[in-house]
Amino acid sequence: MDFSECYGDSVSRVAAAARRGCRRRLRRLIRGGLGVEGRDNRGWTALHEAAAAGREGCVRELVSAAGAGSSPSRGAFVNSLTHEGESACYLAAQRGHVAALRLLLRAHADVDQLTNDSSCPLYAAVGAGHREVVELLVGAGAEVDRTHTASCWSCLHQAVHQGHKEIVRILVGVCNLEAVDDHHISPLFVAAQYGQRECLEILVDAGADVSARAADLATPLLIASQEGHAACVDLLLARGADPDAACSLEWPQLPIHAAAEFGHIGVLRRLIAVTDRACDRGAGAVSPLYVAVHRRQSRSVELLLSEGYSADAQDCSLLLGVRSPLSLALSASSGACRETVGLLVAAGARLSEEDWMNAVATDTPELLQLILEHRPIPRREAAAAPVPSRRGETSLELRELRELLCVALSQVHAAARWLPVLLKAGLDPPLLLQPHMMQQADGEVLNYLLEFVNWSNLSPPLRRILDRRRAEKTWEPGPHLDSIPPLSHLCRLQVRSVLGPDLLMRTDVVRRLPVPTPLHVFLQFGDIPEASCTRSPPSSPLSDRIQRYQRTHLHRHVL
Repeated sequence: MDFSECYGDSVSRVAAAARRGCRRRLRRLIRGGLGVEGRDNRGWTALHEAAAAGREGCVRELVSAAGAGSSPSRGAFVNSLTHEGESACYLAAQRGHVAALRLLLRAHADVDQLTNDSSCPLYAAVGAGHREVVELLVGAGAEVDRTHTASCWSCLHQAVHQGHKEIVRILVGVCNLEAVDDHHISPLFVAAQYGQRECLEILVDAGADVSARAADLATPLLIASQEGHAACVDLLLARGADPDAACSLEWPQLPIHAAAEFGHIGVLRRLIAVTDRACDRGAGAVSPLYVAVHRRQSRSVELLLSEGYSADAQDCSLLLGVRSPLSLALSASSGACRETVGLLVAAGARLSEEDWMNAVATDTPELLQLILEHRPIPRREAAAAPVPSRRGETSLELRELRELLCVALSQVHAAARWLPVLLKAGLDPPLLLQPHMMQQADGEVLNYLLEFVNWSNLSPPLRRILDRRRAEKTWEPGPHLDSIPPLSHLCRLQVRSVLGPDLLMRTDVVRRLPVPTPLHVFLQFGDIPEASCTRSPPSSPLSDRIQRYQRTHLHRHVL
């Protein structure tokens, strides 16, 4: 070898001529005694350069020169590898140079030689979409089912992933249709995952299994639903894919869960029509509402509810660690989940003590206000059972109202936040005139509550509590609470009693009364300023507050 012909950052004159396709100059250099086997700093020879550039004439000259004189044998030269393990055959196939590749194959190039990263000429040609090269290599006997790259994909996996449907048509006739990679994923699964609908159809028509599972039990229908490929979902369902096949090792996940979780509404609507409704309420199943709520996909939640899926679903405490979709929505109550809470409550989701705790114990009253907008507080005479209100909502059940008050009275330190919400939502104030409230409430909060009642008619036990607190200087009555309530206040209490707190506080009925307009605000107690919380709010996380409540709280019989 003439080392003077090789440089660390360039190529020899022979290689440079081969790269440019200067066949006559190449022939002169070879006849002048320059070797053809010299390598550059990448390990490339002149043959690699000619093959990569598709210089058919130069390939012919170099192959002929390699078989003459004292040069290495033609086979060793033709199959020499770069530092990356690339042969001339590989480089020609990768770049789609059919004529140069055909010459190399005639010179006995190794059609299955692997590179350092486990690729081969056929795999490179498939990935680049060179159909004629693929046909040539398959005809030359290239191994079609070998696995390549770190993920163990076959050539068919690669062709499907790239969407080269004409190459897929060639390979389905010679490849194993059910070849799997390191995650047990078949080529058909890849087509479903990447939305290659035409390739998917070719595979199905060739007999590939539409229900082939990955290592985690996921099916092609599940992955197509997850990725939102509606055309692939339709094709798989039409060809027999089972929408009710469980697709997870952890819990009975179905394709409908994947569509709901990622908000693919068109796919979700298609799967609702074909999925067994046992997933909605069935024991041991999981409603798709859970995953839609978890991912804050309000459009998915709205569609499922409109299609008749239960807002309560089944109790998934064992499978998912959560009792209901509403409990899940309330426990993650920031951002878009507020919309989800509204949808579930409006659809009639039942509230538990834990749900009320999530709504009441927060540092802001918006959630509680949202719930009561959709599920109004019932009148006393209607509290035994939920009834539709005059605006179409379903009122709270007696159990729900009792648990709300029980939770609220356990959070007296935060009453400045929840008390105005309850009273403006139409709660009867006497329900909160409990000894615990009178003893523990902040002074301003207590005065705010007393403004909604006839404070001169308080029971003797409650009077004694107030007298004691006044003596201890933990409560100071408002400027007029020591006197008899004025007639105007007694009148509005009577109006509230006749109309009902819910109508008076939650609707515009007061504007239809035959009274002067300035009295509207007064009749709705709008003249009473809300109390400000003077105590420091609890610093512990909401989950800790809920656990502490569950461990220590005793039900207070408030109704």
